[in-house]
Amino acid sequence: METTGGIQASLSGRYAVALFDLARDGKTLDTVAESLAALKAAIAQSADFRELINSPVLSRDAAGKTIAAVAASIGTDPLTAKFLGVLAQNRRLSQLPAVIRAYETLLSNHKGEVRAEVTSAHALTKTQITALSKSLKARVGRDVTVDPKVDPAILGGLVVKIGSQMIDSSIRTRLNSLALAMKG
Repeated sequence: METTGGIQASLSGRYAVALFDLARDGKTLDTVAESLAALKAAIAQSADFRELINSPVLSRDAAGKTIAAVAASIGTDPLTAKFLGVLAQNRRLSQLPAVIRAYETLLSNHKGEVRAEVTSAHALTKTQITALSKSLKARVGRDVTVDPKVDPAILGGLVVKIGSQMIDSSIRTRLNSLALAMKG
């Protein structure tokens, strides 16, 4: 269990570890990761899906049937589909985004990679993500998987989080620093 680190401390972490262990034993780590990436995209793009996973009024059976239909439409692998059913039966669908993040971290650790959460004002192109990944690899000495996020509120620049480190080169932060300096 050394690959799990401190992830097991949270409820979502325990679910992620269980899924990771099953996927590793079944030699489907990357297949499950692809299914989880599709679910992550669906959560980001669909307000209805976000509402479904956070709904406290759906019965276990209704949540199970609905999540099974969503899993089939997205094309998730059988292990992930079954796992979603377990989350629905245990009324833990709201934990899905945190489970996905924890699984991504476990997979990165397993592969000897580091995950970097990169926030930009506009979506980054594949070329920019590749260049950023190479630059970060030179800095940390390990392969870096970039997890891009978009937040127009930062105005420009990047905010990069790698583990407990944060590099904030956003225009918003620079403007706030300038405003503080001008106040004296």
